[in-house]
Amino acid sequence: MTSDDADLGEELVRLASADNFRDLAGPGYPTADGRRVRRGVLFRSNELTLTHEDAQALAALGVETIFDLRDAHEIEAHPDAPVPGATWRHVEVKGIPMEAVASLQTHEQGLAVMGEVYRGFVEKEGGRAAFGELLHSIAQGRAAQVFHCTAGKDRTGWASVLLLHVAGVAPETILEDYLATNTISSATRVKYLGMVREHLGDDKVEVYETVMVADARYLQQAYDAVVSSYGSMEGYLADGLGLGADTLAALRARLLDHGVE
Repeated sequence: MTSDDADLGEELVRLASADNFRDLAGPGYPTADGRRVRRGVLFRSNELTLTHEDAQALAALGVETIFDLRDAHEIEAHPDAPVPGATWRHVEVKGIPMEAVASLQTHEQGLAVMGEVYRGFVEKEGGRAAFGELLHSIAQGRAAQVFHCTAGKDRTGWASVLLLHVAGVAPETILEDYLATNTISSATRVKYLGMVREHLGDDKVEVYETVMVADARYLQQAYDAVVSSYGSMEGYLADGLGLGADTLAALRARLLDHGVE
């Protein structure tokens, strides 16, 4: 990747039509073995309802595949814009309790639903199948790829956690990256909470804020489910997602710089 590519990646973080689009590698996160995660290889995002200019900017990054983790209703409501040169693939993370999210009444219900979402990434077959397919496909990639959901924080956030873990990034850095959504896409969150206030009333703002933020407590519930069901993240990757040693090695080769073998 050239320095121009890196600059473009930084600019894309601030695109109005996909404000949570960013490089999975961050600034080039360091890993336990002294290497860094490569920039310009994998990008994470919220929904890609892009302007023409933003679609062209994505094409300029050389994106070959866009993985959409949303369900059919989300896609129908807000379809991705075509990106020249990129193939769109639907890899639905099943098992998200959308009806429960839509009918929240209390702050406590919101917290409970989000806990169910994150545990489901580990415990529900529909979640495991999607994350397994996504990581298998990324391992086989040859050019830049994008994966995304609606807000780019939960399904996309968990996929990012897995990829950064495979790369050997420190847990505290992974958590910081996960929580960065709250800053990067704050304008979108404020906009939607304003709509909640307008249509549902002030008392529902605190309720729906629970599903609009990245929260360390949610991520911890997924981690706890991993330990409970598989003993470790390595067990979850191998037995839960079906990722063999060759696939994990291919992922690391894609994700890491070549400073140390």
